[in-house]
Amino acid sequence: MVSDMLTSSLSIAGPEFILTIGAMVLLMVGVFMGGKSAQLVTALSVALLIIAALWLVFVAPEGVAFGGSIVSDSFASFMKILVLIGSAAAIVMSAGYAESERFNRFEFPVLIVLSTLGMLVMVSAGDLISLYMGLELQSLAIYVLAAINRESVRSTEAGLKYFVLGALSSGMLLYGASMIYGFTGQIELTAIAETLTAGERSLGLLVGLVFLLAGLAFKISAVPFHMWTPDVYEGAPTPITALLAGAPKIAAMALLVRFAMEGFLPVVVDWQQVIIFISIASMGFGAFAAIGQKNIKRLMAYSSIGHMGYALVGLAAANMEGVRGVALYMAIYLATTLGTFAVILSMRRDDGPADQIEDLAGLSKTNPVMATFLTIMMLSLAGLPPLAGFFAKYFVFMAAVEAGLYALAVIGVLASVVGLYYYLRIVKLMWFDEEAKPFLPAPIELKLVLWVAGLFVFPIYLFVGGPVFAAAGEAAQSFF
Repeated sequence: MVSDMLTSSLSIAGPEFILTIGAMVLLMVGVFMGGKSAQLVTALSVALLIIAALWLVFVAPEGVAFGGSIVSDSFASFMKILVLIGSAAAIVMSAGYAESERFNRFEFPVLIVLSTLGMLVMVSAGDLISLYMGLELQSLAIYVLAAINRESVRSTEAGLKYFVLGALSSGMLLYGASMIYGFTGQIELTAIAETLTAGERSLGLLVGLVFLLAGLAFKISAVPFHMWTPDVYEGAPTPITALLAGAPKIAAMALLVRFAMEGFLPVVVDWQQVIIFISIASMGFGAFAAIGQKNIKRLMAYSSIGHMGYALVGLAAANMEGVRGVALYMAIYLATTLGTFAVILSMRRDDGPADQIEDLAGLSKTNPVMATFLTIMMLSLAGLPPLAGFFAKYFVFMAAVEAGLYALAVIGVLASVVGLYYYLRIVKLMWFDEEAKPFLPAPIELKLVLWVAGLFVFPIYLFVGGPVFAAAGEAAQSFF
């Protein structure tokens, strides 16, 4: 019996074990081969992430592992695959950049693998302990990654800021978790839900809930816990910014959805108010703060704040349509973000990388293919039909309408209209302004990411996106 339970747990947590063992092996490869191992370890890291994704698709069963600490269901599998795609794409896009900026050490992809391991634990967290362990493993690796370019003062500053503010958010989250445990006597999310259904509610429990939500809101850079985002996005090496903008936010959003829908659905009225507030604040702040930005990485930081607000609209609805909308939103957000950062990484001239919005002036004349793809990404982020970004917003707003949150949906639409300005400003620069100095030819790996992302968000999404929509719906059913 014990052997069967252990075998089942190992199968359920297979992707996590694959990354754990793989990271240790890659570390040994790097140590014994020395500085020449960077390219090999990078390639093996991508292969490791692909193997973990294939395990999720073809092998991993549904169920709970290790006494309920790890949960495997359709929602976890869907979000984990998105996380693995985001991390693998970040490693692929970093290959040429890391070499040109002289930080192409073997530790770089290993740290991304370890961070991804933490993200997978976050997505499958079934209790408060695994929730915190996954969060910290993901965060500690990214603190180092943000500051990995030791020759750059901005990179070191970004890592330090992220570490200090991340430690503060971890303290808040731990305090909230201890309050929840103290007032319910449970650490498993399902057991907490049963306790709350029985009527065990108190002011101390709600205080703990608010503190834990605050800690999770920091990880998705939702207002008012967004202060680290613009500086870290700008200062960190661009491949790490691409990683930060994608996989960790998907993992944190998945954790937030599981925490709310699996553990605290009986007190939905209490946490729904908090989610509505940070959703409105994030949508509004992200829309207006991005208008005056000149650095494209800072603009993407404020854009991501706004998009996390839109995704939270689906969670605030607290229904199956809302959870499906969140899952679909994060899939489409990941594609558009990776495509945009593939262009940003391609913005390189003889004197080094360019990161100002004005550097894109006249791009349609010097590189019409890149300008076309970036236009598609910008219009999708803006939510214009018939691109995938329109459907992302449509489903979360409709979920809010079905839940009776009409004001929240209207505010979301208005924020989208404001955000349209700074996305169209980039389009206008590329197609109507005098051309700036052309960029160097983009590496093949960036072109590959850009083409895949572009085809996903283009109207062809209506035909090839069916399986993604169906998978998002199946993922939402995990909680209902």
